[in-house]
Amino acid sequence: MSTSSGPGVVGNTDPTALTEGLRLAGEDTRALHSVVQSYELADIAAVLVDEILFRCDPPGNAEPVVIAMDVTRGEERHGTSFLVQVGRPLRRNEANGPAALHIEFDVIDLVRELFGPAGPTGPGGPATRRTALQFVPESVSVDGLRPLGPIMAAASTVLTGCSSDHPGLARLAVRHDSDKWGGLHWFAPLYERHLHHLRTQPVRVLEIGIGGYDNPAFGGGSLKMWKHYFPRGLVFGVDLFDKSGLDQQRLRTLKADQGDPAQLTEIAERHGPFDIVIDDGSHINEHIRTSFRALFPHVRPGGLYVIEDLWTSYAPGYGGNEDPEACGGTALGLVKQLVDDLHYEEQPAKPTGGVGASLAGLHLYRNIAFLEKGRNAEGGIPDWIRHAPNS
Repeated sequence: MSTSSGPGVVGNTDPTALTEGLRLAGEDTRALHSVVQSYELADIAAVLVDEILFRCDPPGNAEPVVIAMDVTRGEERHGTSFLVQVGRPLRRNEANGPAALHIEFDVIDLVRELFGPAGPTGPGGPATRRTALQFVPESVSVDGLRPLGPIMAAASTVLTGCSSDHPGLARLAVRHDSDKWGGLHWFAPLYERHLHHLRTQPVRVLEIGIGGYDNPAFGGGSLKMWKHYFPRGLVFGVDLFDKSGLDQQRLRTLKADQGDPAQLTEIAERHGPFDIVIDDGSHINEHIRTSFRALFPHVRPGGLYVIEDLWTSYAPGYGGNEDPEACGGTALGLVKQLVDDLHYEEQPAKPTGGVGASLAGLHLYRNIAFLEKGRNAEGGIPDWIRHAPNS
């Protein structure tokens, strides 16, 4: 058995290409078998282990436990062991010590669990085969047997990362330290309402604003939340500062000024079109309007453009105006204009030049707006319908 103890993909395989292949092939059986047969099993296992480490629940067992996992492809076998202990994130076991429990996955089953609709499951849950326990002599109890509680808790932690179960967005926001739920904002249920139908799709998500200011390794809580929420998604984050310390599998940070439409357009042309664009950036009103003009054309039909923190429309420090009647140049001024754009065919002048023809819907809540991209060309109310009562 070979054992992977270091992070990332081994060998000369391009991990981005391999991850992309698995992500896109997860739903198509023939494509999935083709991808799985095209790469070394060790490389595939390394990508899958990275996903497990990212997705699994925090450990709950106080006693350190080593859990081994084998990924198989026919007669081939690749092994990884995990060290599981409360207070520390799940990690690869660098010591390569004896394992308390072995878990075995067929590579196709595991890819489907992580990147596609899960295959058939029995009463035991995910399609795994669990082998016999292997007890470690120095850890036995006074009765000569190692307590099963910590072992079962550790195994459960590993299996949560292997499961196709989807935690709710509020739970993920708390786990990944995103401010979209709890205290400052309560956006998670609204996002669930508008995004749940995309959850298992291979979406591309772009969020403006990463957090952590100029520290390259700080922030990124919402990006990690989106990566976890969309198990087949690619997540891109844009910030004024270099945040490359946060880059990881299926998550990439990009440096740009959201007030510069040329920079945003370049990003969109290189990495789009996007299924979801979220503006949680500077919250400066002119930046919000500039970002919308630059990026909305690069949202695919059926996708969503989201604007957060609309309260800055009333904050002069962000370029807002305390007078609601004088908010034409603010984020809410943009939203109010979009209401008119949505009804462009009903207006006598039939205005052109706005986004009305590609704006299919607008959902406005306190401090957040969801804009649906789509064809909006029903033709308007026909002229033969009376446009005045009793006329």
